[in-house]
Amino acid sequence: MMQAGFSKTDITPRVGVELCGFGPFINRHSIGIRDQLWARAMAVEADGQQLVLVSCDLVGVPLEIAHHVRQLVSHETGLPEKMIMVHCTHTHSGPTTGRLVGWGVTDLPYVELLPYRIAQAAITAWENLAEAEMSHAEVACEGISLNREYDKDAPPLEEVLADDWRPAKPELTDTTCHVVKFTRDDAVVGFLSYYSCHPVVCCSSTRYIHGDFVGIATNLLEREHPKSTGLFLQGCQGDVNSCVVHKPEQEALLALDIIAARYANRVRHGLTAATPVEVDSINGCLYATTPTRKRYTVEQLGEWLAEKESVFQMPGKTDDDHEVRMAAVYAASLRRLIQRTETGETLQPSTEVQALRIGPLVLLGTPFEVFQGIKREFLQKTKSPIPLLMGVTNDLLGYAPDRETAARGGYAADQVPLMLGNLPFANVHDELVEALLAVESAVAAP
Repeated sequence: MMQAGFSKTDITPRVGVELCGFGPFINRHSIGIRDQLWARAMAVEADGQQLVLVSCDLVGVPLEIAHHVRQLVSHETGLPEKMIMVHCTHTHSGPTTGRLVGWGVTDLPYVELLPYRIAQAAITAWENLAEAEMSHAEVACEGISLNREYDKDAPPLEEVLADDWRPAKPELTDTTCHVVKFTRDDAVVGFLSYYSCHPVVCCSSTRYIHGDFVGIATNLLEREHPKSTGLFLQGCQGDVNSCVVHKPEQEALLALDIIAARYANRVRHGLTAATPVEVDSINGCLYATTPTRKRYTVEQLGEWLAEKESVFQMPGKTDDDHEVRMAAVYAASLRRLIQRTETGETLQPSTEVQALRIGPLVLLGTPFEVFQGIKREFLQKTKSPIPLLMGVTNDLLGYAPDRETAARGGYAADQVPLMLGNLPFANVHDELVEALLAVESAVAAP
């Protein structure tokens, strides 16, 4: 008989920390808590094997935090680290947790505490393991998102708040969401919901701490099932925004509940429609990979740095100018890259791709914000009955753009890697699909 356990811990930072995202050095300090942030955990046991998944209301966590969490959980539970996954929802209304230059200052006391808080949720979920039944549904989920690369981004508020609003190109977004329900004695004890969308209803003008629409929807559903814990799983949101985005603070806060209610309604339908799934075995695999980066000489990096430093010498420039603030991001990253090159440190850092299988359900975690084109190609090649391809898992490496976006260059392909202190990827689309197929094969049912 399968067992499942759930738990959550509060990971809300103190008011005043900078929130992550939306521009270089914009000083977006939080002024209040709209909703708490949570690390929500699920443990599963079947056929003598156990695993733990944690979903955190955070923009992401770097590899070193994920490693620390897995070590803490493994020490207390005996689980091998390949069976422990640290996932994030990617809310931009939470704190910066490391690496991003200029997109919010990391609060050191908060990140020192963070691994222990996340680990506690996982350990308690493991301690709560008890017999349970698992059900699954895939249900329609429309009127929430749009593809920001290949469709119209940030439509007028009056358009998207209409109940019948749909994007021009829905096929370039998720049009369904997956819901996985766990019950005990006919009561819901936990659930997963999976969907691909940047949680950015609240943007640069908003200063309240919360999990955006996915966190608020999950909180709402938990209140409807008082003894349950719900985990939102972020899919392939690299080129997908919420339909409400880049609006003034008051408009965004009012729309937040509307978009959260839309998503909660879809998940609620999934909880009702879910049908039982047999779980006879589970498995896990942690796959080390080194995505190829574009190569630059020290001389090329130096020329690039000189170009950015020239901005600081322009007459009349102030630190309020976007060009100056963006040049500061590039300059800081380029100086660090030059230093790493001169000291012999690799500019091709490794990361991890992970798979956890629960019966026919396969959770595939990547450290990227994955573009929909990569997801579509993987789904054409996958052999798993229920594959859920997830981003922002175990690491925070920015975007995995599809081939077309990578060739075009720009924010996702070129700028964000530098914001993270790295060089742009050379061929992440093909390399990621290959890594995903490898890790999927490793956990396949016998």
